[in-house]
Amino acid sequence: MRRKEPDEELDVISIRTMAKETLGEWGGTFATLTYVFLGYTSMVAYCSKSGEILFHLINLPEPLLNFLFTLVFATLISVGGTLATDRVNQWLTTSMIGLLLAIEVLAMVLGGWSGFGGSADWGRVPSTIPVMIFSLVYHDIMPVICALLGGDLKSIKSSILIGSVIPLLALLVWDAITLSLSSHYSGSVSDPVDLLLRVRWDGVPFMVEAFSLLAVGTSLIGTLLGFSEFFKEQLKNYHAIELSGLRNWWGRKRIGLMSMVMVVAPSLLVSITVPDAFSAATDIAGGYCMTMLYGILPPAMAWAMQRRELNEEAISSSRPALVGVGLFACGIVMEQFLQDILSYYR
Repeated sequence: MRRKEPDEELDVISIRTMAKETLGEWGGTFATLTYVFLGYTSMVAYCSKSGEILFHLINLPEPLLNFLFTLVFATLISVGGTLATDRVNQWLTTSMIGLLLAIEVLAMVLGGWSGFGGSADWGRVPSTIPVMIFSLVYHDIMPVICALLGGDLKSIKSSILIGSVIPLLALLVWDAITLSLSSHYSGSVSDPVDLLLRVRWDGVPFMVEAFSLLAVGTSLIGTLLGFSEFFKEQLKNYHAIELSGLRNWWGRKRIGLMSMVMVVAPSLLVSITVPDAFSAATDIAGGYCMTMLYGILPPAMAWAMQRRELNEEAISSSRPALVGVGLFACGIVMEQFLQDILSYYR
């Protein structure tokens, strides 16, 4: 975050600025290219999936449903601002958690639970790594959360911890149910949502569709907020806006609308024209973009920042952790690259 004047609000600083200030121009360029690619692949995944889910609920063309769903949230952020969007997101998240708990309780009561054993095929784990990492895409909104909480480190840490542990527990139960159900279909269905849609438990298929739509909506809000703030920061650097009266208000609104169009228009175009865009986008976003942006860059930035601000003893104590995280992230990228190469030549 950055405050230019004592009485000004905190500005959200993008990961590009962080990388540039710690690693130099090359770091800023690398972060920019990776973040833009991540933002667009994430948006393509959400736009594509929203149309697919809505098509099961409303018999209208998927491209139209993609457009309308994305437009609703883009308008909410552009017109309502961060605070209004946060309130809506809290309501949607609460509803989503309630639906997920209801689905899991019903599944366990009706015989859809056998734990983490049985028919699990651990040889398929490597191919699921991109999706696992893609589930951590909430990192995009961290700069916005830091500004929203006024830079209070204790509140920020609590927000990350509580906001991560609750979904983790729910997802572990979800995984156990999915592994149990998969044994009944002999590998013919791999998507956990499709598995739950096939069961004949009263009300569960509709609840799964509603939960999936809420999950996509809340994820879309986070990516839209973070990605539009990124473009907003870049546009501010190229447009000198006088901070006075109505002109200042219109300047902020104009830049906000321009940044939103830059995020939404290309994403909708790709999601509408590319078949099976969701699977391809999640593999690219999780296997490459997320891992490089939040697995490789942060240790490098922390190393450079500590080297500049702290003594050599402090650097040495954290060096094993930084190197370990960086090497692990590089290993995931290489593993995904080898998988893609092998699948291409099959």
